[in-house]
Amino acid sequence: MSFFLQLSFSVFPFTLGKMADRPQPHQLQVHPQRRYDDIGAKGRGGPSASTILAVVTLVPLGGSLLGLAGLTLAATLFGLAVSTPVFIIFSPILVPAILTIGLAVLAFLTSGAFGLTALSSLTWAFNYLRRATGFMPDQIDQAKRRMQDMAGYVGQKTKDLGQEIQSRTQDQGRRT
Repeated sequence: MSFFLQLSFSVFPFTLGKMADRPQPHQLQVHPQRRYDDIGAKGRGGPSASTILAVVTLVPLGGSLLGLAGLTLAATLFGLAVSTPVFIIFSPILVPAILTIGLAVLAFLTSGAFGLTALSSLTWAFNYLRRATGFMPDQIDQAKRRMQDMAGYVGQKTKDLGQEIQSRTQDQGRRT
């Protein structure tokens, strides 16, 4: 605590003119620190069983994962040390191949992005026109009714024509 008092008084050792005559207010912040003994006095006598179980379970798991991370780092550095000369030797072949493959992938992704942009633009334009005209669904329903009527008419005509052909063939069969 004396360190904080020394620090607060020695931070600004200079004074300005008439302000030296007046007593300067000092602010002192005290942060109480709790000891483990204080917590035990309130009724908690130590860590709970679930805390102990969590620590006992997670410390070995964390240690083993840290060990695996170290092994992975070592394997990566070894692989890099072994493959670096190979990359240097084959770099005249690998660099153009990587550039070609990278540009092909970039072109494919770009074409997909342009396709999605076009599709969303056309969808927006269709919805805008449909909202602007407002009577488009009525026209679609009317066109559907016309198609149904036309299909019924064509079906009836086909049936009539089939009956007429059948009656003519029967008439021809009787005459011969």
